[in-house]
Amino acid sequence: MKKGHHYFVYILLCSDGSYYTGVTNDLERRLWQHETGFNPGSYTHLRRPVVLKYAIHLTDLKQAIDWEKQIKGWSRQKKEALFTGDWAEIKRL
Repeated sequence: MKKGHHYFVYILLCSDGSYYTGVTNDLERRLWQHETGFNPGSYTHLRRPVVLKYAIHLTDLKQAIDWEKQIKGWSRQKKEALFTGDWAEIKRL
């Protein structure tokens, strides 16, 4: 694996109960940004604190973006099945 080819798709639980799904190349930095309200215009700024519910490391940016888009289209129930790794339930939903 080449250095620098690290991408993460992640899901945050926001204080209002909503989920935020994103992709980044530096998960630790991005979580810090969400937690501190670094960007006042971001979705999570007024929904802090946030809790990381899911993250996956990928080495291909296109794959990471495609996975993020797919998850964003999922229902809340399907995302929650992902948190527990319940692939049978994900397929059922």
